[in-house]
Amino acid sequence: MYLNCKTFFSLRYGTMSAAMLVKKAHELGIVSLTLTNINMTADAWEFVDLCRQYLIKPILGLECRNGNDFKYLLLARNQEGWYHINHLLSDYLQQEIPFPDIAPQLPHTFVIYPWGSRSPDNLDAHELIGIRPWERNKLFRTDTLAWKKKLVVLQPVTFQDNEHYELHRLLRAIDQNMLITQLTPAMTGHPAEQLTPPAQLVDHFSAYPDIVQNTLEVMDACQVEMTMNTPGNKKHFTGSVAGDRKKLRELAIAGMDQRYGEDHTVALARIEKELDIIAQQNFEAYFLITWDIIRYAREQGFFYVGRGSGANSIIAYCIQITDVDPIELDLYFERFLNPYRKSPPDFDIDFSWRDRDQVIRYIFDTYGPEHTALLGTVTTFQTNAIIRELGKVYGLPKKEIDKILENGFQLQLENDHIHRQIARYCELMNTTPAFPNHLSIHAGGILISEAPIHHYCTTYLPPKGFVTAQLDMWQAERIGLHKFDILSQRGLGHIRDAIDIIRENRQVEIDIHDVKAFQQDPGVKNNLKTVNTIGCFYIESPGMRQLLQKLQCDNYLALVAASSIIRPGVAQSGMMKAYVERYRHPEKVTYLHPVIEELLKETFGIMVYQEDVIKVAHHFAGLELADADTLRRAMGGKYRESNEFKNIEHRFFANCAQRGHPPAVTAEVWRQIASFANFSFSKAHSASFAVESYQSLYLKTYFPAEFMVAVINNFGGFYNRELYFRELQKTGVDLHPPCINNSDYYTNIKGRQVYVGFIHVEGLEQQLAERILADRREYGPFSHLEDFTNRIMPGEEQLEILIRIGCFHFTGYTKKELLWKSSLLVSRRDNSHTHALPLFSAMTVSCELPTLVYHAHEDAFDEIDLLGFPLQSPFQVLQHAQQSYMPAREFDQHVGLPVTTLGYLVTTKNLRSAKGEPMCFGTFLDKEGAFVDTVHFPDSLRQYPFQKGGFYVLKGKVVKEHDVITLEINKMWKIGYFEDKQLK
Repeated sequence: MYLNCKTFFSLRYGTMSAAMLVKKAHELGIVSLTLTNINMTADAWEFVDLCRQYLIKPILGLECRNGNDFKYLLLARNQEGWYHINHLLSDYLQQEIPFPDIAPQLPHTFVIYPWGSRSPDNLDAHELIGIRPWERNKLFRTDTLAWKKKLVVLQPVTFQDNEHYELHRLLRAIDQNMLITQLTPAMTGHPAEQLTPPAQLVDHFSAYPDIVQNTLEVMDACQVEMTMNTPGNKKHFTGSVAGDRKKLRELAIAGMDQRYGEDHTVALARIEKELDIIAQQNFEAYFLITWDIIRYAREQGFFYVGRGSGANSIIAYCIQITDVDPIELDLYFERFLNPYRKSPPDFDIDFSWRDRDQVIRYIFDTYGPEHTALLGTVTTFQTNAIIRELGKVYGLPKKEIDKILENGFQLQLENDHIHRQIARYCELMNTTPAFPNHLSIHAGGILISEAPIHHYCTTYLPPKGFVTAQLDMWQAERIGLHKFDILSQRGLGHIRDAIDIIRENRQVEIDIHDVKAFQQDPGVKNNLKTVNTIGCFYIESPGMRQLLQKLQCDNYLALVAASSIIRPGVAQSGMMKAYVERYRHPEKVTYLHPVIEELLKETFGIMVYQEDVIKVAHHFAGLELADADTLRRAMGGKYRESNEFKNIEHRFFANCAQRGHPPAVTAEVWRQIASFANFSFSKAHSASFAVESYQSLYLKTYFPAEFMVAVINNFGGFYNRELYFRELQKTGVDLHPPCINNSDYYTNIKGRQVYVGFIHVEGLEQQLAERILADRREYGPFSHLEDFTNRIMPGEEQLEILIRIGCFHFTGYTKKELLWKSSLLVSRRDNSHTHALPLFSAMTVSCELPTLVYHAHEDAFDEIDLLGFPLQSPFQVLQHAQQSYMPAREFDQHVGLPVTTLGYLVTTKNLRSAKGEPMCFGTFLDKEGAFVDTVHFPDSLRQYPFQKGGFYVLKGKVVKEHDVITLEINKMWKIGYFEDKQLK
């Protein structure tokens, strides 16, 4: 009889999670329950799974609404009916059209209209009328026996109790963007929309037993046929299992010949082993579909990186999904796929942000819109957002809401009813699972299903332009749909664009996948060792540069380790410090056992990688590789309390005893596994990062100018764009401000001449920039200012921006002369005519100006205003005595001593000390362009806080640790461009 139940996936309407709804139903003895969320099916399969756990019969349906107008319910009689409901809702959501008053005829479904919207005499066989308990009086003097097969009990369930009814009203006010006092009854549910005990509900309709009977018959007629955890991905790539297995083997062997040479026995044995496991898991199609995506990308000339645990696979390496050699790094395939793995593995394929959408379009075109969708995700209400939204609907002014957020409700709550209300309902919305706010798009997941996607879920069309599933990854996994991760990354944009720029500017073709050659290249090794890495993926941040210095890193394996131990959890656990100490002093390392030494000599006895945990469990304790991977995952915390984990723990100690390991050694190894596994990182992930680092570092080593232009055109990386322009200038190019005749929308390089792109000019309209470029392509360069204004007809403000940034330097006039001329040109221009190239070129405006004062730094300050920084060194602009400050290159001679230097702020990193107090790391440039890395402990930071960008006088003690020099700040002062203050 519960035909109209909603969860909080009836967004900003319902208040219960599926778990709470089903649990409360079970407690009331309800044996059949229907989920009908409003225009949403996002948690349908979670609901089905939970119902089956509680032995409740699940029924799936939909509540169709146009805004606040409830039209009808749709109930699925079987899986076919559910498909049609999803298909219908998808069409309406994607076309953004309202539901009609009369429901479309859908096979294998019931339609339930609210009382009064349709006459029971005019209903089709599958159509019904629902009577809510509070509408029983409307049945008075109605011949219900004549319509007994058309009437059903309709008890809506929206909230769990009266307190949550008030929360429901608040959600409605948030949704309608109005004060709660402005809500009308039509905008909210009825206060009685709660789970009523079955006996009480039957008692409500005791005078109408036929309606109760008909309701039960309708529910009996509905079945959910979907089984959980049944593979739903596209089953075959070639059309059959045998064809897929043959195809994958052929590709793997051909790739082995290319990667390793013919008849490589170790590689061949590894391939055969992986093929057996893949066949056991029926995972061939997943490999082949990924290979096909990569094949298409390579044909288009798109650069990509395959990373993640898939890099543990030699087949992935051989068929060029990844560039990580698992034999070289001793990576275990079981880390990616094994018979005991409960969660499905996937490949993470990164593309440039410019190419990713085209790759996604290929996937949709290849497998069809009926079988393909982007994976959705759920954006939830966060605490601050809840407080802000509740404050608005209660009518609080913004300042008061801000004060609540700042003080964490410490505002005399006992005397303020509204504040108490906000605190209470904020608490009700801070649920587990989190309260959904709206649907969004997963970072990169794509679903490719064997059956049409609407057998599983509804799809909608967000602004992204690709059909997206009303499923998050957890729901998808629940029903056996494994995602393909097609991701975008700006670091790949650097590499992709650099290759194109090098081809155009140097006429050089680069095989960017020849990573092994890059690893052995002496120039690349030197740049890695000297940490000349600005712009390079994952190795340019201050923390990473310092770590590379400490490790004196100049090889692939050391870089792979650095990519793992730089992660926050590792550093905080003390593992990073221990690793650096052992790396620099391997002679001091002692090992627990000879087997441990053999396994972990590469990492000096520390389990840096998740694969190290697997190795130790397998070789030291004799666990099967699949069990060792289960142990690795369990140590992360998810399965620590499971019986499976306890069994593995027992086998670990029993096996070690059988092998004769001393109990104390076994206990210590287990302790280290337990402590390290929480922080360890996948070696395959780290290796993938290191591969991309080498690719970008090779480009920076041999084509530094082109590479930095590519970094700038992809909007940088870790740092702001100014630093990348500084790095570009170090390569010896001539850097010019934007120019009407030479600049493009993005920054370009021709030979050694670089022109800043129009995109970087603050306030310049993109439409105008594109019009300038189109006109220049069509009619050639501009002769002078008059020619430009006649052809482009810019607005006065836009023309002023172009002049001030230097776009007309080629004319030989000063900016002041150009601005004078421009005012005359704009004021006399006739804007009534459409743009056309004049028959005769315009005469230049003759104007004689008095000699105007010109400051040497006027151009620099225009650039600061319009670009955000000067193109020349900011130290050349600074009017401040700079001779007395020590440059960074002399710090090494003053270790342990106080020094004073002048720094130009690059970036900061805020964190907390061991006591939880705010502290900071800073990165500055000195006058010579060298980095100054600073540490600001809590006392210093409190007394001398940062005040945005610019110049700082820095006073502190020089500290040196493992070749890394930092300045511990005890005094700091910000100065302006014209400020001649010295720090006393």
